[in-house]
Amino acid sequence: MNILVGIGNEMKGDDAVGIHIARKFREDGWITIDCATVPENYAGKVIGYEPEKIVIVDAADMGLKPGEIRRIPKDKMGRASFSTHSLPLSIFISHLERQTNAEIVVVGIQPKSMYGEMSEEIKNAAERVIDYLKKGELEKIEELK
Repeated sequence: MNILVGIGNEMKGDDAVGIHIARKFREDGWITIDCATVPENYAGKVIGYEPEKIVIVDAADMGLKPGEIRRIPKDKMGRASFSTHSLPLSIFISHLERQTNAEIVVVGIQPKSMYGEMSEEIKNAAERVIDYLKKGELEKIEELK
């Protein structure tokens, strides 16, 4: 079993991309969880599923063009800014690593605006991420350097 964890705030424009994907993505072998801005509140639920893979999707300021997608390795988490979390994402990930044997993949999408509606660039990026997930091709997403 695989789990998709979507993080974001739908009141902050492109920051909603993670929860947008979690609400839209459906595929056999996957459970999706809309964690809003508090993924730590869902750690027990994620751990309880005993997943093989956990994919965390969130808007991340990586200094790229709006809509660019990157896999963010744990050692590069400091190069991306995740703005709406009450607890740093790295702490959530460390907790999951200690409590599961799951492969954990963080997917960041560069936002355009944190105000108003979600931008077209981000909606298009969300569709691309959903496509990667459905095809089992997350490795094709470029890694953040």
